[in-house]
Amino acid sequence: MENILLKMRLWFEDDKGQVVFGPGRALLLKKVQECGSLNKAAKALNMSYRAAWGKIKTSEDVLGYKLLAQKSGAKSFVLTERGLKLLEDYESFQQEIYLLAKEKAKDLF
Repeated sequence: MENILLKMRLWFEDDKGQVVFGPGRALLLKKVQECGSLNKAAKALNMSYRAAWGKIKTSEDVLGYKLLAQKSGAKSFVLTERGLKLLEDYESFQQEIYLLAKEKAKDLF
């Protein structure tokens, strides 16, 4: 098992099967945080601004709170307090699940 890697992708969907949050949204938020711009983040991830905005908007609509806020007087974005917490909680959750799965895989394989 030492030379075998466990790979997993965890995401959340609504009751209609739409992605609410997962690794792609987490990466998008991290890029916004890094670039200070949704447009620059989208370009860095090879996606259109419209696609990036649509993903953020879908998540915000389902979650019921804003993930991004526009800096006053600027075209740049920052993560809201709740957006930052969601990102941190998701990454922590993902790491915990990975470690549990890795231990279980050792027992099974």
